[in-house]
Amino acid sequence: MTHNGISRYSMEIATALLTGGIGLAICYGAWQVGTGWTPSGPDSGYFPFWIGVLIVAGSGVNLLRTIVGHRHKDEIFLDAARLKSLARFVLPILGFAVVSLLLGLYVGTTLYVLFAMRLQGHYAWWRSLASGVAISVCFYLLFELVFQVPLLKGPLEHAFGIY
Repeated sequence: MTHNGISRYSMEIATALLTGGIGLAICYGAWQVGTGWTPSGPDSGYFPFWIGVLIVAGSGVNLLRTIVGHRHKDEIFLDAARLKSLARFVLPILGFAVVSLLLGLYVGTTLYVLFAMRLQGHYAWWRSLASGVAISVCFYLLFELVFQVPLLKGPLEHAFGIY
């Protein structure tokens, strides 16, 4: 972390360590279900194990390139202005996820589109609300009726008898 924000150098290291950890978790999970070769073919963890090994190797290469090459030492990755921009993107998506879990995907989608259009696009309230409702109706028609794939529903859909 620098006095102006988080450096890109730090984030490169953190990302390499994170992806390496994910690769190790994949290897461990694959190892638990079997990574060998049986008379009938590979165990179910054979291919995931090797994918995990590739992820760990790639992460190691990125880590070494960053540390040894001193890449991006002076670049700022995240400062106050970028954090604000990032928050404007991430917080509505987190809100969408929480509302969708509590009230259902259709209500979450309607509210997400409403507030995204209104607060970020500065559209009129009526246009934002109409767009949110229209998108939710299209999702319902497409997924529930055409593809017959039920989406997450909440209390409002149950009140309307939409199952």
